[in-house]
Amino acid sequence: MEDWQILSITAVVILAIVVMIVKFRINPVVSLVIGAVALGLATGMGPAETTETAMKGFGDIMFEVGLLIAWGVLMGSILNETGAIRRLVDGLLKVFGARGVPYAMGLTLGTVLQSIFLDVLLVMSAPLAKRIAPHLGKYGTAKMATAMAIGLECGIVLMVPGVATLALAGLLGVPLGKMLIFGLIVIVPTIIISIAIMNFLLTHGLWKTDQDEQKDVQEEVAEPVAAGSKPSGSTAVNASGGLVDGHGSRVGLLPHQVHEGTARKDKEPNLVVLFAPMLLALVLIASGAILEMAGVTHPVIELLSSPVIALLIGLLGTSFVARMTIGRPRVEQAVVDGFRESGQILILTGAGGALAAVVAASGMGEILGKYFTAGSFAPLITVWAIAAILHVAVGSVSISAITAAGLLAPVAPQIGLDPVLIALAAGAGSLFLVHVTSNTFWLLQSMLGQTTKGTLKSCSIGVSVASVVALGCTLILGLFI
Repeated sequence: MEDWQILSITAVVILAIVVMIVKFRINPVVSLVIGAVALGLATGMGPAETTETAMKGFGDIMFEVGLLIAWGVLMGSILNETGAIRRLVDGLLKVFGARGVPYAMGLTLGTVLQSIFLDVLLVMSAPLAKRIAPHLGKYGTAKMATAMAIGLECGIVLMVPGVATLALAGLLGVPLGKMLIFGLIVIVPTIIISIAIMNFLLTHGLWKTDQDEQKDVQEEVAEPVAAGSKPSGSTAVNASGGLVDGHGSRVGLLPHQVHEGTARKDKEPNLVVLFAPMLLALVLIASGAILEMAGVTHPVIELLSSPVIALLIGLLGTSFVARMTIGRPRVEQAVVDGFRESGQILILTGAGGALAAVVAASGMGEILGKYFTAGSFAPLITVWAIAAILHVAVGSVSISAITAAGLLAPVAPQIGLDPVLIALAAGAGSLFLVHVTSNTFWLLQSMLGQTTKGTLKSCSIGVSVASVVALGCTLILGLFI
């Protein structure tokens, strides 16, 4: 089959996947698998080879990241139940002051807290951001909403253990320690630069308080929001079931539970104690990668720095601390919630892996390898653009990042390009233009008292700026690795 035919068929299949998801409301998992099968058959792979390749792709990515995603989601669910997020965000204002708190909050949400599922993290931190906003002056709501949007969305695709980051690392065969280190190198300047750019724009004519904030928002945020209370104008929370009314989970399959997680006052530990196991896991993973690059090896180091063991240690430590804090029954309930959430994430990730495997088997790598060289920026800009277009159409950060990376994954070994750069470029592109198809968009609007026009500025423009900045940081990183 001619190169142009394979390229055309692949483009048509990707477009068909988008149409199935957007137009016909077919579940993303089903759409990705249908697309994988159609691509295999259309490129002459045959029924047996197509199904075998798709299943192998599903299994290979589960082998790489299945347990990692499960451990990360469970750890985040337990931390949410302890109320750690409420306490952490509440302390940011005291430590960093009004000028620095948007940066501190954006960095915290984007790095430290990425084991917590995005919607949970948003719902837990939004009321506290709303309480901080009046201390930042006229543009407080705009600054906090923008910092939250940038931190939340960047973390899910650029920082371990964000679920899309784990999927990208597994799909491209990037060691998790390496993904953690280089993801951190990209995400920190991305968040800081993007927030700085947006703060300048917001205070120089972009933000119109009378048009971009709900009329009663100034009065609402002027009143302190007590921990555990529901701010006026925010998304309603069902106290008995912990469900956010009107909103599903990040991948839109199950209702998502959000617990206030008030710890027993007599046993409430220091925040460092609550987060220590998760931080220890990340330190173990990063240390293993650094020691490996330095040529230092030892069986004990290899075991403890293995991502699946390191995150398991973090999960066990978090569970132990939580049992001492909120009691065994609530920890068990948090684990049940975590398992329910991780299942849908795993299936979506596996479906993306199935499509990527068929794309690779179709010969896409050899075709694209003819046009790209390792010394050029073309592959990274291409994967960024594909992810950006897919995100605008589909509205899912995870789906667009995984699909774009899968299309370009075969290029890496052909031209000697480090796969971690493809992962970061795909993640950066998937951030472009978060808009009305995103659950994050509507949660930020309702919980921070913005109008739709205001949310288009703080969330859509803000995260798009971060998308471009992240691409720039990735291109610069590519000069050194």
